[in-house]
Amino acid sequence: MGRIVKQLSDTTTKYYWYPGEKQEWIRAVVAIGTGGASAALMMMLTRNNLAAVVIGCSVTLAVSGFNFGRRDAKALSGFPNLSDKAARRAAISHSGRAAWRASAHGVGGAVAAIVVLNLAHHGWLADWLLPVVPAVVGALAHQTGMIWEQLASTVTSPGPAAAPAAKPSTE
Repeated sequence: MGRIVKQLSDTTTKYYWYPGEKQEWIRAVVAIGTGGASAALMMMLTRNNLAAVVIGCSVTLAVSGFNFGRRDAKALSGFPNLSDKAARRAAISHSGRAAWRASAHGVGGAVAAIVVLNLAHHGWLADWLLPVVPAVVGALAHQTGMIWEQLASTVTSPGPAAAPAAKPSTE
């Protein structure tokens, strides 16, 4: 939850609360902006609205999927031990936020598919394959974001790994 603080006088402070953090809202605007810019560029280059919409939606879902993946990986790494009541409440809170991110990402893919389907193009490619391209790109970007976030983490082991045991030959 984010907040804006306005000092009205020496004794009065007004707080405005808004959902999410400012950084996440900026990332959402960047995702929509890059998608819109890539769609406009594609439209100028190809004069094909189907290609422009597919590319624009794919870029938007790729950027947002990468951001959602990073946030999901951070949430998974900080998942609490479920031994006490407070930890269970924290787990429910983590699950609620993850469900919200999944719903937002799923709705984004569905809206992209609807937009692509409602364009005035026909054929197997335009009707069956291109509507799912943005959702697939977004899902792959989500996985890439999760992996990217985990690349910085290190794991220690008690010692070097043992060599695998040699299998006896069957000759």
